[in-house]
Amino acid sequence: MQDFFAFAYTPEGWAALVTLVAMEVVLGIDNLIFISILTNKLPPQHRVRARRLGIGAALIMRLLLLATISYIVAMTAPVFTAFGHPFSWRDLILIAGGLFLIWKATKEIHHSVDPEDHKDEMVGKAVNVTLGGAIFQILLLDLVFSVDSIITAVGMTEHLAIMYIAVIVAITVMLLAATPLANFIEKNPTIVMLALGFLLMIGTTLIADGMGFHVPKGYIYSAMAFSALVEGLNMLARRRTARRGGDNAGH
Repeated sequence: MQDFFAFAYTPEGWAALVTLVAMEVVLGIDNLIFISILTNKLPPQHRVRARRLGIGAALIMRLLLLATISYIVAMTAPVFTAFGHPFSWRDLILIAGGLFLIWKATKEIHHSVDPEDHKDEMVGKAVNVTLGGAIFQILLLDLVFSVDSIITAVGMTEHLAIMYIAVIVAITVMLLAATPLANFIEKNPTIVMLALGFLLMIGTTLIADGMGFHVPKGYIYSAMAFSALVEGLNMLARRRTARRGGDNAGH
């Protein structure tokens, strides 16, 4: 047990822990956006439960992956070559997850932009978006993000204790942030479109990574932060305009 927490006796170990915790929390944003959008389509009484089950499943999945870390590392070994590029199981999982994200985000964007085209399907969709269906879709993306998260952790440190702590802290942050983020997205319709755009970008990045074209995460999150800042300024401008309109109407 003492060897398991050997990192705690060195400054380098604590630095690695803080860095990995920050990295895991940032990587969890992708997963959290998807969970928020998906669970907001459920009846209100099922939303919190779906988020807790989905995030709880993400924790269990990542802990299980850490327990089989030797197999996870082996997932980066090439299994076949196509178009001059060797593909591993990790690459295939990332490509499949990216395609699923792009399909899901495109479908939701089309539904938001052209709701008239879906009037006949409204009842069917209300029935189809069930708690079980939402959990299943969350689990699919949990698998993709979990594999990427664990492989990132393995690349940053060799201490299992650091990996376990970082994963648990990141999932705890996700659990605490899930409902406030989902409520914020629900109350601000324009944020939904922005979040769906993020999912499109994340899906494209996953596919590119799986095809061997690595896009630095810093570029992705910088673009997301800038877009969120611009949308925040737009929201502030709209609120001030509405407030001035109300004051003028009062006079």
